[in-house]
Amino acid sequence: MPTGGSHYSSPAYYYSVAAATTVGTMSLGWYLWNRPGKITPIVNLQSQTRELQDGSRICRYLKTDTLMNSLHPDALTLYECVRRGARVSNNGPMLGKRIKQADGSEPYVWLHYNEIIDRSVNLAHAMRYIGIPSGQSSFVGIYAKNRPEWIIVEHATYTFSNILVPLYETLGAEACVFSLNQTEIQVVFCDTLAKAKNLKEQKEQCMFLKYLVVMEEGITDEEKAAFTDVGLTLYGFSELETLGATAERTPIVPPKPDDLATICYTSGTTGTPKGVMLTHGNIVADATTLIYFKYTEVKSDDVMMSFLPLAHMFERVVQSVVYTNGARIGFFRGDIRGLADDIKTLQPTLLPVVPRVLNRIYDKAMSEVNKSTFRKTLFNAALSFKLREINHSVIRNDSFVDNLVFKKIRDQLGGKVKLMLTGSAPLAENVMNFIRCALGCVVVEGYGQTECVAASTITLEGDSTPGHVGVPSPCNIIKLVDVPELGYFARDNAGEVCIKGSNVFKGYYKNEEQTKEVLDEDGWLHTGDIGRWTEVGTLKIVDRKKHIFKLAQGEYVAPERIENIYLRSKFVAQAFVYGESLKTCLIAIIVPDPEVLLLEASKTLGVGNLSMQELCQREDVKKMIMDDLLAVGKAAGLFSFEQAKDIYLASEMFSVENDLLTPTLKSKRPKLKEHFKPQITSMYAKLD
Repeated sequence: MPTGGSHYSSPAYYYSVAAATTVGTMSLGWYLWNRPGKITPIVNLQSQTRELQDGSRICRYLKTDTLMNSLHPDALTLYECVRRGARVSNNGPMLGKRIKQADGSEPYVWLHYNEIIDRSVNLAHAMRYIGIPSGQSSFVGIYAKNRPEWIIVEHATYTFSNILVPLYETLGAEACVFSLNQTEIQVVFCDTLAKAKNLKEQKEQCMFLKYLVVMEEGITDEEKAAFTDVGLTLYGFSELETLGATAERTPIVPPKPDDLATICYTSGTTGTPKGVMLTHGNIVADATTLIYFKYTEVKSDDVMMSFLPLAHMFERVVQSVVYTNGARIGFFRGDIRGLADDIKTLQPTLLPVVPRVLNRIYDKAMSEVNKSTFRKTLFNAALSFKLREINHSVIRNDSFVDNLVFKKIRDQLGGKVKLMLTGSAPLAENVMNFIRCALGCVVVEGYGQTECVAASTITLEGDSTPGHVGVPSPCNIIKLVDVPELGYFARDNAGEVCIKGSNVFKGYYKNEEQTKEVLDEDGWLHTGDIGRWTEVGTLKIVDRKKHIFKLAQGEYVAPERIENIYLRSKFVAQAFVYGESLKTCLIAIIVPDPEVLLLEASKTLGVGNLSMQELCQREDVKKMIMDDLLAVGKAAGLFSFEQAKDIYLASEMFSVENDLLTPTLKSKRPKLKEHFKPQITSMYAKLD
């Protein structure tokens, strides 16, 4: 203890200590607030949208009620976008693919902007040479995985204002024939001879098809003759490019913003596919969504990894932003098993992904973390530290914790990702938190559908709150409309999500009846999704209007919502919840996660040596999974009538190949009902 008369007992001493402590605390606070990686949000995160007179909402970033139509005045069509990219990059590298070298290495080799433009123009002239008319009456098909030639074909199509029609790789033969005939396509570009042969087999039904062009090299005269025999002309891609380079030049016919750029066929869960008509203006407008990103602004030195199907608009919109700004796009080699190595080699800064990819990264990381108590303790401490930073809008990957715990995960994605965009399905909160912490980059989640190109909302930089899909894109407004049968009312900030803006499609091709079902006379797109405005003005998707039915006791049920909740169970890989209006309860078909089931069956039941099929037939396994489903459902607030009263465990995944999923991986509910009819009948018989 200090003695009387010591300077420690003087008031000045205590004042100096207090002052030093205050200054130290303020300095630490200043550092924590202003450390590298601190993001300044573009709006007040506690009030992200504002309400317009008609009750719709607009992002507060827009200072007036005028919506955006484009990012740049010199890029109003996709034709203009790629040419702007050539200018701002000074003819920099645009498209890259891996090519094996003499020393065994396989680096990315790049094609430059002007080369891509020249090749697309040559290909466009070649199409005129073989008889494809200019203008909006001609459609060009493409049936290929992502690769540079895909983009060359796309821009060749735009050169004379033709319309691109992508065919899903997994689109069924019947739907493929339907789309080819509805658009009267004469020419289809294929990446492989095998795909061209698939179309040759359908020639009798494809009355307008005349030309097939194969991107892979080595087409023989014998193979060409086989196509000639059925009334088709087969070209090699380079052969057609050469034809175009020497063909007579006719005046180019660039598209206008209101011209159709593409028709995207959405393979519905029932019936024939619908052709979504999207203009150049629609796509360019939707790309304005990325104006919200200031900290991760796309620049000419950025690199994007392309592996999500280009037949889907999400990938195409992001790519359009990349090449409008003169940046680079590297393609994966076409085999998903080699994707990790492709990403590591490319070292992308921009990475569009879907939740299933992030779920796989998360599951793999957690399986390593759970191998020891020490790892788990260290990981949880690191996660807590990073979450605190993220909640203060601090995004970085260079802290001690980053290098100690998360560097290995970050390096698997090349170590340079600055912006990750995810969409197409909800992302679980724990997965989102993990990805943000582990990668130390901005991760944003969007919401939309093909009918509004891709994104109609997106989360903002600096907003770390999970569980919502952000604010309206700068090209559209959103309103919620009453759905009384489900108890959702706009007065309570809940209802069907409706979108209006310059990204909303023109309708379904040659299908006025179905167009009127989703697009009203005032231009509002009715999505069928149920949303709720949060207290801070962001949108949360809470339900689906479609696929709802009433149980015998009068309760309405939305099975997709219940399925999404059941997917939170560690045991569940896929779920199909089913009910009938004459029944009082629900049942479910569950496909267990093989890795989790084998591990838990061994640990909990002592039967880990059995196959998936054998495990799925055991009552104790069924009870273990059923108990977990009920617990997950209860935690999520499901009512008793919303919980499945019985389940059947299926060992085979729902897939496109077994016709239980659409090409966009949505459940084909009628097909699932038919496929599992014996099991459904049996479960209800026991419950009755």
